Amino acid sequence: MKKKVFALLLCGLPLMLNAQYAFDALQMSQTELRGTSRFQSMAGAFGALGGDLSTLTQNPAGIGVYRNSDLGLTLSLDFNSTSSGVDKLNETKFNVNNVGYVGAIRLNSEVVPNLNFGFTYNRLQSYNRHYIGGIANIPTSMSNYIADEFVNVPGYSDADMYWTDDFNPYFDGYAPWIAITTYDMPTNQGGYSGIINHIPNVNEYGNEVLDEDGVSMIGSHFQGLYGQGTVGNAYYEIDERGHADEYNIAFGGNVANKLYFGLDIGILDMDFKSYQAYEEELDDAYIKANDEDVLYADIINRNTRADWGLYNYKHTEGTGVNFKLGLIWRPTQALRLGAAFHTPTYYDMRDTYSVSASIKAYEDGNMLYRADKQSNDGYDYSSSYTISTPWRFMGSVAGVIGTSGIISLDYEYVANETMRIGDDRGNNYPDATADMKTYFKPSHIIRVGGEYRINPNWSLRAGYSYKTTQVEKGVDNYDYNINTSKDVSPSYQYDNAVHNITCGVGYRYKSIYTDLAYVHKMRESVYNAFSPINDNFGYEPNVSADVTDHNNRISLTLGVRF
Repeated sequence: MKKKVFALLLCGLPLMLNAQYAFDALQMSQTELRGTSRFQSMAGAFGALGGDLSTLTQNPAGIGVYRNSDLGLTLSLDFNSTSSGVDKLNETKFNVNNVGYVGAIRLNSEVVPNLNFGFTYNRLQSYNRHYIGGIANIPTSMSNYIADEFVNVPGYSDADMYWTDDFNPYFDGYAPWIAITTYDMPTNQGGYSGIINHIPNVNEYGNEVLDEDGVSMIGSHFQGLYGQGTVGNAYYEIDERGHADEYNIAFGGNVANKLYFGLDIGILDMDFKSYQAYEEELDDAYIKANDEDVLYADIINRNTRADWGLYNYKHTEGTGVNFKLGLIWRPTQALRLGAAFHTPTYYDMRDTYSVSASIKAYEDGNMLYRADKQSNDGYDYSSSYTISTPWRFMGSVAGVIGTSGIISLDYEYVANETMRIGDDRGNNYPDATADMKTYFKPSHIIRVGGEYRINPNWSLRAGYSYKTTQVEKGVDNYDYNINTSKDVSPSYQYDNAVHNITCGVGYRYKSIYTDLAYVHKMRESVYNAFSPINDNFGYEPNVSADVTDHNNRISLTLGVRF
């Protein structure tokens, strides 16, 4: 009995190792330009400046620059516009970007003039994005990808393609969720068909040829809807909702008003929901004939049509912690240098998900049948795991021009390939770790900002930031077979570039201040419905589309220093 259980665990181990995927971790690790209005209006180029509540999330040495206590609140209104092809969707979202307090303790010492502490809340990322699109003349079908990559290559049999009452996709030796959901679907005619269908090896009498173990002989395989002569179009809709928030506890000070230091502990809370729909309309599709009298119904592909779709939902919740350490050195009154590093955020995550599929099959313009099926007999499934996000390193330089101007430059290195995924005990999945190193490369962020003080009360600000892609060239050129979710959705997304153009104005009156910022963000992304298919002669093109986000944000900060 023990040997049987151990063998079952070994069978399930590859699925456990691939329970979460590289591109899931990439999406969860992203941050964006948010914080106080002054911070945003200078594109976040504050690594060598400090003295702002947002620096606790960037270079915590900025807390040591404070000579007085600070209390502030930042609100924003985001106008999102996302387009894919000719389709564009707009929405407006209200956010609380930053709430913070820094307490300054003066020590009346020339060596250590002050020690400071601070608490802030920051919205690191808003996941709100909704887009739709269509792709004409697709080169293949997601159904072929499911059959070829999730079923035929692992070598599952017909018996592995059914739900059971106690089905567990991580331990049972059954095929993945998506494969089971798209196979042997109950039709409105009382029979069974599918988006992928089993083509057995049969003898001259129409009986399936089995080996001595009862397994279908060589020649048995699973067939998708797309074959020679098939043509069609694809449609997709992605609706994402959620946020990542960080609560900071920081401590810092300065030495002789030359060297500033800071240490920060970040506690993170994440909530992400994704709804995805992918549909295809295929003419001359390879569909199963509606003939219950035939033991193995023929596959027909002349004058046929298949309208089918895959629909999935995923809810990710997580909490994490990270640590940041920073220094700022002021060798002269006019020059400041900064450096900081961030450890990965160590997340405990939980996913809840489900998937369903449907198909309508036609021959000669007449409907043969329609069928649908839900994953896990209609019940959501949950899994727990861990993620560690990339290490981050920052270097900064700033110039102070008298009492009227500031020019600042930041560089940030994000080591995307150092991300890790593991089980809920923290043991890394080796397959996912290998994928991180294959798919991802470091991304680089450049931030430049300036401020000009018109008079003691009014200031003008502007800035620009640019973030490079996170993926290797082979991913963008479709040279890899990408490991994607076998349970929820085979789609994956990544950013090619992110630009922020910023400006703002600030007003000071005695201890009260208010800042206004405008941020225009443009993000260039790629949506892939599924991975390129390995046909042994190279990778066939998949179904993909460019996605562009234009986000216009107006941000207002109100604060007091005392």
